[in-house]
Amino acid sequence: MLPGPCVLLSDVHLGASAPEVERSLVTFLRSLPGRARSLVINGDLFDFWFEWRTVIPREHYRTLAALADLRDAGLDVVMTAGNHDGWGGEFLRDDVGVTYVREGVWTGDIAGWRSCVEHGDGLRPVEDRRYRMLRAVIRHPIAIRAFRWLHPDLGTRLARGSSTASREHQIFGDSGAGLREIARARLTSDPDMDLLVFGHSHAPALERLPGAGVYANAGSWLTDPTYLWITAERIELRRWTGSAEGERLDAIDRLAEEALAQP
Repeated sequence: MLPGPCVLLSDVHLGASAPEVERSLVTFLRSLPGRARSLVINGDLFDFWFEWRTVIPREHYRTLAALADLRDAGLDVVMTAGNHDGWGGEFLRDDVGVTYVREGVWTGDIAGWRSCVEHGDGLRPVEDRRYRMLRAVIRHPIAIRAFRWLHPDLGTRLARGSSTASREHQIFGDSGAGLREIARARLTSDPDMDLLVFGHSHAPALERLPGAGVYANAGSWLTDPTYLWITAERIELRRWTGSAEGERLDAIDRLAEEALAQP
């Protein structure tokens, strides 16, 4: 269970974003103690992430330190793997202290909402078929071991070329329509699910689907610093403006009968 208020964001793509994007993220993270009780990063925090035995990408240390400080402050921090940072492991778990979900799917309770959080890469049945085959190869343990033999400078340079092409294809895709249809099908087939969250599309969304639960997408901090603010009473889509609370863009309240059933 993740206690509320819970902050959920995704798709920062550190390493590809401008320096001011990371500065805004770090400032935001440092504002959370005393306001939020948990944080979920739904994939692609990094544009490329790989853990060599004794080396990690150096340019992200401010963000990593901010996440470690959140854990020291008592916040629960969950990070799902995205298509750009699916090679995390011991460093994120043991040194930073986050709950890193390599499978890319987290299910559980967020502030009383029965939830599923998934990055969303590879879900579209036709459009993502080739990517699913590629993902099976590059995330295979043999491929990971082979990549670890490359010098970190060379490995990072090669990976970032691929990341740029993938990100541009992703941004100029279907603007989130494909993931929305998948969300509709899942929520309709599972009446016990209150909240389904995807990332990946860079398209913010917050809507209660007819006869089903809530579909949400936090959007992309890379292009617009939006995030979800989840409490027992409501889910809000907000934009970070540098103020403590941010700008509320949209909100969905828990249905009255559900609120009465909460302890």
